[in-house]
Amino acid sequence: MSGKRKRKFLQLYAALAAMLLLAVSVLLAWLFMRYTESGITIVKSEQDAALQDEGESAEAGLSVEGESAEAGLSDEGERAVTGLSDEEESAGTVYSDEEGNKEAAFLQDPGESESSDGNVEILSGRTVSGENADLISESESSENDAIPAADESELSGSGSDTQVESLLAQLTLEEKIAQMFIITPEALTGVSTATAAGTATQEAYSRYPVGGLVYFTQNITSESQLMTMLENTLQYSQERIGVPAFLCVDEEGGTVTRISGKGVIDVPYIDTMQSVGLGEPEDAYAVGETIGSYLSELLFNVDFAPVADVATNPDNSVIGTRSFGSDAEVVSSMVASFVEGIQNQGVAATLKHFPGHGDTAEDSHVSRSTSYKTLEELWECELLPFAAGIEAGCRFVMVGHISLPNVTGDDTPATVSELLVTELLREEMGFDGIIVTDAMNMAAITDYYSSAEAAVAAVSAGADMILMPADFQSAYEGLVSAVNTGVLSEERIDESLRRILTVKLEMN
Repeated sequence: MSGKRKRKFLQLYAALAAMLLLAVSVLLAWLFMRYTESGITIVKSEQDAALQDEGESAEAGLSVEGESAEAGLSDEGERAVTGLSDEEESAGTVYSDEEGNKEAAFLQDPGESESSDGNVEILSGRTVSGENADLISESESSENDAIPAADESELSGSGSDTQVESLLAQLTLEEKIAQMFIITPEALTGVSTATAAGTATQEAYSRYPVGGLVYFTQNITSESQLMTMLENTLQYSQERIGVPAFLCVDEEGGTVTRISGKGVIDVPYIDTMQSVGLGEPEDAYAVGETIGSYLSELLFNVDFAPVADVATNPDNSVIGTRSFGSDAEVVSSMVASFVEGIQNQGVAATLKHFPGHGDTAEDSHVSRSTSYKTLEELWECELLPFAAGIEAGCRFVMVGHISLPNVTGDDTPATVSELLVTELLREEMGFDGIIVTDAMNMAAITDYYSSAEAAVAAVSAGADMILMPADFQSAYEGLVSAVNTGVLSEERIDESLRRILTVKLEMN
């Protein structure tokens, strides 16, 4: 083979070898790519499957937790409602004074205080704030089922309505009816004179969580004693119902006071409203503000004042100097100013004695009291101060035991008259606050009605709260029975409770 042909053969061989090497390289590259793509697909599939399993597990877990939480909340809600219906039986309670002397105080059915042995309830070192706050043990506070206190974040606007409905839903019928009473601490505990709120008060309040308590001169021995008693009572109410009790007092000024001018607690002397009425409305505002200031400091939250009666009858023996005067327009401006002044201090005012006690000659404490005015005549005089006080935002109106035969057609007291309470005060005059009766232990009521009859008649007429029935136990049971037998509906009771709880939430 010549050298020239040999060189051509070698070149051809090299080219073939290069082509073969390229083909092998391409094949290897293709196989590698297929293997790699297959691996990625397998890994991705495994990851997706794992993620799917985790998602399903998490979803299932959340579902189980949600069902458990719902079941737990349901159980708690049922316990909150059903637990409150268990009433404790009346039992003997031993308490001691600061010197360690022990006495037995037996809780009696309220209304039987006349047969009390005269024991005065004594604090046993229990208080709700300050140095002795830790004396209330966890075991004591958990003895009675309690409704949670109102959430302050829910007390504005529609949140307040929501809170009212929430509290209302948790109350039993018996608790709702108890909230419709304002009674003395003696009627609650059975002692002859109550000057403290200790274990006996707490146990009695647990059984009958009344809407409010009213205090008189005999209940007040010193500033510190009064404040401790009221502070404890507020605490018991808060723990039991979730809102404060109404702590009420008659502090009108002049001849009707429980604090001013009594020489026990150092507060300003308040002159008669007749004297205040000789001045300007600003004077009435200042008096209301002064009374509200010291009552608020002492922990009272409701004052049964001002008197909105127009003193038109010189023979009237019960109103007299308690009224701002005999001119309806003057009385109206004074009443409105007093209401604004006292309520700006956080104390609810009470217009009394609707629809006007100033024209009567008799005292409803001792007999039937009658006004012979027509409805048109009432609108010209007696009703004007009440309208002014309502316009000023008064929280309470107290209905008197006044008969108005020329309006109602008979001698039915206003307290139990649907025409006067619902049609006139609630509907025509537009009052949407709390309607409270005058004290139901007065002769104008007790001479004609039993305690149960009077309570049912007053609520049927439209009253929201019953003040001081002659026999609390009978009045309370009468209302419970009236609902259970269909004489009153529970919806009617709920109407009053919404008004009561609304005002209490504002105070909370």
